[in-house]
Amino acid sequence: MEESFAADEATMVGAAVEAPPDAEPTSARDEAADAAQPHSASLPTALPPNDPWRTAQETMEADRLLRLRVVGHNKGGLLVYWNGLQGFVPASQLIDFPQFHVPRERLQALAAWQDRELSLKIIEVNRGNSRLILSERATLVAAEQREVLLLGVRQGEKRQGTVTNLTDFGAFVDLGGLEGLIHISEISWSRVTHPSTVLRPGQKVQVLVLSVDKSAERVALSMKRLHNDPWQDVESRYRPDQLVRGVVGNVTTYGAFVILEEELEGLIHISELAEGMFMHPRDVVRTGQEVTARVLSVDGRHKRLALSLRAVGKGAAAES
Repeated sequence: MEESFAADEATMVGAAVEAPPDAEPTSARDEAADAAQPHSASLPTALPPNDPWRTAQETMEADRLLRLRVVGHNKGGLLVYWNGLQGFVPASQLIDFPQFHVPRERLQALAAWQDRELSLKIIEVNRGNSRLILSERATLVAAEQREVLLLGVRQGEKRQGTVTNLTDFGAFVDLGGLEGLIHISEISWSRVTHPSTVLRPGQKVQVLVLSVDKSAERVALSMKRLHNDPWQDVESRYRPDQLVRGVVGNVTTYGAFVILEEELEGLIHISELAEGMFMHPRDVVRTGQEVTARVLSVDGRHKRLALSLRAVGKGAAAES
């Protein structure tokens, strides 16, 4: 369930601290643990009858709908107040929040939600870390329906879904009323700098179910594991000094990546692009250009394949 994953985007929300932007769930949780000052050691043995954290837990378990006003924002999402507690709504939990990769534009978009009233559900309560996480997207499906849908998803099965949201750490996919997460490392066997370079909201995708955590309502998905890892036997197909043909993909300040096969690419370092002086690799090659390159080295274990244009002799043809 997206709720469980996206809750990791926030730092503690019981104090005036800034939540981090969308990030990989595990590392974000580590950051929150470092920043937070747990209060569990000072808790009384008997909780007061109007304890707000207990009320929050009961509200989450009852799947109650809340109407709350946005009182602030930070780079990770929106801030709200409920029952004396500060709550956090991660940006990935908003229904109609567009995708931004420029921090300034993202902050401006979040600021536009100020004073807006939202329908929300509590998706995480953590008294020790002062975390109260809420979601607008969770209002789309009732808890009973989510439970039924979770029972129908099994590890190892292939499913079709629709991409609903992209974050820095992955892509959320609707499996028919239930959302799963494709972590960025599970999108492709090749390098993915951001999910938006491969996927887009509304896109239909085939996925493999990696795991289902019914208690946490988490469904982990993969796209890349639907087919074999092309790097697994790369050293049997490519060897040093071999001439290959490929299409230029991403061009960076340090070189150009060349797509040799689906989800397998090699790097032409800037020093191997051409003789003479030039300002940027784009002065030599462009995305989409077909090139012939010479293999310098192959390292399947570390998924590295070094190429060179300089080492290609005049009139050389690519080997099949």
